[in-house]
Amino acid sequence: MIYYDTTKMGVARQRSGLTRVSSRLREEFGGTITEVTWDNDQRRFVSGKEQAAVKFSPTDWLLTVELFSEAERPGFWNFLNNPPGRLAAMFYDAIPLRWPHITWPKSVQRHPEYMKMLAGSDRIFAISEASRQDLITFWRWQGVAIKAQVELIELGADFDGSHRVQRDAVIPQGRPALLCVGIVEPRKNQAFLLDVAEALWRDGVDFELHIVGRVNPHFGKPIAERMGKLQKREPRLRFHPAASDDELSRLYARARAVVFPTLAEGCGLPLLEALWRGVPCVGSDLPVLREITDDGGCLLARVSDAADWAAKLRTVLTDEAKTRRLQAAAMARSLPRWGETAAAVRKALR
Repeated sequence: MIYYDTTKMGVARQRSGLTRVSSRLREEFGGTITEVTWDNDQRRFVSGKEQAAVKFSPTDWLLTVELFSEAERPGFWNFLNNPPGRLAAMFYDAIPLRWPHITWPKSVQRHPEYMKMLAGSDRIFAISEASRQDLITFWRWQGVAIKAQVELIELGADFDGSHRVQRDAVIPQGRPALLCVGIVEPRKNQAFLLDVAEALWRDGVDFELHIVGRVNPHFGKPIAERMGKLQKREPRLRFHPAASDDELSRLYARARAVVFPTLAEGCGLPLLEALWRGVPCVGSDLPVLREITDDGGCLLARVSDAADWAAKLRTVLTDEAKTRRLQAAAMARSLPRWGETAAAVRKALR
């Protein structure tokens, strides 16, 4: 039996990347799992409408793709130290340790404990090789006892559940549009992207820039305020703080390219989603993103290098032959599906 932890997902108000990962994996598992949540009062996992205590057997698996800490789940350290069954978890990144000055303070405080907690699991699924190495390096640095076997898992690209349409490379009609998807915060580097876009507009390059993402309440407000002011004098900038899935699909369909100027990632989900739709990408030249981009359909620019980014964006906006080749390469790629991700997890948890 696989018990699937949905403690946060069941009450989440935002469609964050982690929430979407949890939701898509649950969809593909279908009836092969039993959903459970951690009850803070009872300090145990419960399931069903009756919130009955879960009776694990030693051969059962508890799989969580959520983040957790003792502060969020009182009694969870004791549960992990005395597990009634086998434990598996998904690991995303060590960003709160690497970028604490621009990460939510509670995440900075709790993430080291979370990463230590993972060491006692039986199996960990890391979403990229870069993340896998970060986790192992942290454990060694901290000198924690390691029980977990850490392996790489490929996340699916079909987040909307759609079938992939193979077609000839087609440049969307009308004014070319760039699309940037991600929470509005310094780590995602939207302020830098605005600098580059404004420089290109001043040079006479005509394009729209669509930025989609909720605003980080701790660090994103200055960026959102700048976008609000810029929109008033530059109608080619469009900010979508609460785009629906349908609206996001329309924006992907209209995009000449998806741009991802991020400073740090665990994987790079917007690039996977773009490539699934046959949309070329321009992303930061980070090792973790190269794990996605090296197979084609993408251009990489040096991190926060305005000249390099301007050159790469000018290419996809003005060189239709190059853009068609990127589109063709994106559509020719073999990309993982969430059904394959779920099957790989099930196989590992036999």
